[in-house]
Amino acid sequence: MKGLKNKTSIKEICALFLRLGVTAFGGPAAHIAMMEEEVVNRRNWLSREHFLDLIGATNLIPGPNSTEMTMHVGFERGGLSGLFAAGSMFIFPAALITGIFAWGYRVYGSLPEIEPFLYGIKPAVIAVILSAVWRLGKKAVKGGKFAALGLAVVAAVLLGVDEVIALLTGGIIGMVWFRMTNRNSLNHAMVFPLARPTSWFSIATSAAAGAGVSLWKLGLFFLKVGAVLYGSGYVLVAFLEGGLVENYGWLTQQQLLDAIAIGQFTPGPVLSTATFIGYVVAGLPGAAIATFAIFLPSFIFVLILNPIIPRLRESAWTAAFLDAVNVSAVALMVAVVIELMTSVLVTWSGWLIFVSAAVLTVRFKMNAALLIIGGAVVGYLLNLI
Repeated sequence: MKGLKNKTSIKEICALFLRLGVTAFGGPAAHIAMMEEEVVNRRNWLSREHFLDLIGATNLIPGPNSTEMTMHVGFERGGLSGLFAAGSMFIFPAALITGIFAWGYRVYGSLPEIEPFLYGIKPAVIAVILSAVWRLGKKAVKGGKFAALGLAVVAAVLLGVDEVIALLTGGIIGMVWFRMTNRNSLNHAMVFPLARPTSWFSIATSAAAGAGVSLWKLGLFFLKVGAVLYGSGYVLVAFLEGGLVENYGWLTQQQLLDAIAIGQFTPGPVLSTATFIGYVVAGLPGAAIATFAIFLPSFIFVLILNPIIPRLRESAWTAAFLDAVNVSAVALMVAVVIELMTSVLVTWSGWLIFVSAAVLTVRFKMNAALLIIGGAVVGYLLNLI
């Protein structure tokens, strides 16, 4: 497999992704930024080009992108065992912490005050993402055509175009543009089809509101969500609100909002929200089943997709498509940075944390996890002033 020199022990894979699972705050873009620092910069487990290929391909399938990236890296370094080890270790801390919050929520009926910590985490996360965008962008942007395509994708996303549509459109347009402007390469093989691993399912259900919670129904619901979920955490909210609140009646609107808040605050994938919801509606068995079901499709998708990715580099057309998708994926991260900056950096203290974190990560190469933890502490202290 491309980018793999020597196999890594399962113990090393578990140790890295367990640590990332404990410290990876800030959403998928931040998680991928931290992962890039660890597996490309520090450990040289993958080349930056192959890491970009994995990001681009992962954006084309349903499921939590950063979690699927951990599975890809684990598969590259440790085979099938590495895939399950990396994914499980990354998910476990989020599920455990979220489950503890869910237990407290059922006992006390409220959430702890978390806003002061988020106040400092968010600016630090922006700095971490920006640093990764710079490193990945230098590899992905191979000339003026690539830069123009990336800027077009950024503009489209900021104007409200769906992220998946922007990514696919950027990939197709870039493939044709890059290949057609190089007439010497028109005789290469035709495009290798990218098959979508699963068809779309309907999340809506017809069960009567107030019916008893069946573990089978709970697991099936979250299995469907994990199999079709594209996009950001806001898309997850729409799925959950339509199914759990409106159709099943298992949660109130306020309980759903509290579950989403915990998913955003805790480290690791935001889909750990399923753990919280499962516990609230059906106790510990519900938490276990909901967590297992929502992440299971991602393991299957990565297992199917990973062997295909190196083959895409064998054809000039599919290599061009992958290059265009990579630029578009970096553009999506740029759009995330811009949106976060406009909403988060609105006070002098937010700017202070952001600039400090940016200097520490770019100039002094400080570990991203330490930056985010430090941002949480500084934010809490500044909130007391």
